[in-house]
Amino acid sequence: MRLVGMLDSPFVRRVAITLRLLEVPFEHEPLSVFRTFEQFSRINPVVKAPTLVCDDGTVLMDSGLIIDYLEALAGRSLWPADLASRTRALRVTGLALAACEKVMQTYYEHNLRPEAHAPWLDRVTQQLHAALGALDAEIARHPLAAQEATLTHAGLSAAIAWRFMQIKLVTPVTDAACPALAAFSARAEALPSFAATRADDTIDVSTPGYRAP
Repeated sequence: MRLVGMLDSPFVRRVAITLRLLEVPFEHEPLSVFRTFEQFSRINPVVKAPTLVCDDGTVLMDSGLIIDYLEALAGRSLWPADLASRTRALRVTGLALAACEKVMQTYYEHNLRPEAHAPWLDRVTQQLHAALGALDAEIARHPLAAQEATLTHAGLSAAIAWRFMQIKLVTPVTDAACPALAAFSARAEALPSFAATRADDTIDVSTPGYRAP
């Protein structure tokens, strides 16, 4: 089984950590949708990260769909079983993935357009701050466990979103603005599955307009 994509993508990293937590063996191919576009396209013509090549050769994409497949394969899930806990986990995960999308849009707006479109950028920034603020409030109200044995998709996604924001934005949101989220992310990043899939280690510096954190 092969996971294709760079770990500076929060969606690729989400799958990589899930694979480790589920103890599913895999190989990682850190191909860039920019620098190695042609090589990536030979695996998946859509060139979408993450891409998972299953053991039977089936090519899957979209982190949520890949994770659904992996959990079916492993016979267990990182979603809580009871409805109330699952509902909270779904809300936290949705906020985290929304934050990732807004960070990505902000990054591309600054780095890929000849001139950033200010009204659009203002709206995306507002959405990003709303997502991170809501995430922080949820974690403060319902603290998340930072142990691999009990980590759910909520904690996994929240920690990834915070780190992604830190390495991609020129002016990241401060720890003081989201203290519960920042503290939880720091604890999660120290876990073996996170340390083995560090986003910082595979940042694609050939991405147009890349800015070092």
